[in-house]
Amino acid sequence: MRVLITGGTNGMGKGVARALAARDPKHEIIILGRSAERGESTLRELRSVAKNPNVSFVCCDLTKLSDVKNAIARLRASTTSLDAVFINAGLGYAAGRYETEDGLDPHFQVNYLSQFMLTLQLLDLLERSQDGGRVVFNVTEGGHIVWDDLQLKRNWGYERGIQQAMVAKRMFYARLHDLTRKAHADRTSFFGFQIPKTVWSNQINIIPWHMRAIATVVKWFGGFISIDECGELMAPLFTEDQAASRKRSGTFVTRTKLGFVEKDDPVVSDRASQEKLWNISLDLCQDEDTRHIATALCQRAQSQATSAPS
Repeated sequence: MRVLITGGTNGMGKGVARALAARDPKHEIIILGRSAERGESTLRELRSVAKNPNVSFVCCDLTKLSDVKNAIARLRASTTSLDAVFINAGLGYAAGRYETEDGLDPHFQVNYLSQFMLTLQLLDLLERSQDGGRVVFNVTEGGHIVWDDLQLKRNWGYERGIQQAMVAKRMFYARLHDLTRKAHADRTSFFGFQIPKTVWSNQINIIPWHMRAIATVVKWFGGFISIDECGELMAPLFTEDQAASRKRSGTFVTRTKLGFVEKDDPVVSDRASQEKLWNISLDLCQDEDTRHIATALCQRAQSQATSAPS
């Protein structure tokens, strides 16, 4: 199994990387992250602790669309197929608003748009998976799209930015599921997963002191889980057979005492809104390869739909 994990040097991504690397030394783990230093440290850790030599790192700053393009080129040059992608990287707490070099709100770009581009351009590698690929999105429930102020220039808040990006990711995988099924390009599954408890990560080091104090108290009462607990909890989503994964495609999943269960997600069900966000995202990416892939997928889905017997 060959798995790409965005944001794999910390938190949920690192926990999943550790769990998958330890389960089978033949599992190939590709970590994408913005810090070369943390990337190399994570590789050393996986090779030592998980005893897995099949790990690699791709340096990519998701606040830069140019970096995303370069990372895609490197991935395509180094591998012919992918079995899974964990869309996990994301910004959390921020003290104030700023814009990326692409003129975008960083939460919107990092947590959603850059990974929108990445996913679309890796679809063919996922389709080449021997058993069929899967894309698991790290998501949370709730939130809404601020259509008239996507970059939150008028009413910014880091929590608002996170929630909007989460809705965007959920709309994205719902549309991918719908289009690929209509296009009969359905060897790849797309679904979201919400961790039932917050993962204790290095985010604790950047939040204000009063938030750290509250988090520490919550941790004492069992409100957090470790990255390793998170990894063990999520690993079955990547290793289960493709038939089970296909049944999850297009859904919002969480974990309870009963196992993995689906959650209702009416916020993202409107297809007109999905298409609107899709088109806005393509415009913001300003990338012809991404637009070509998206257009071809939509055209194939439309062609299959019109040729199907009534």
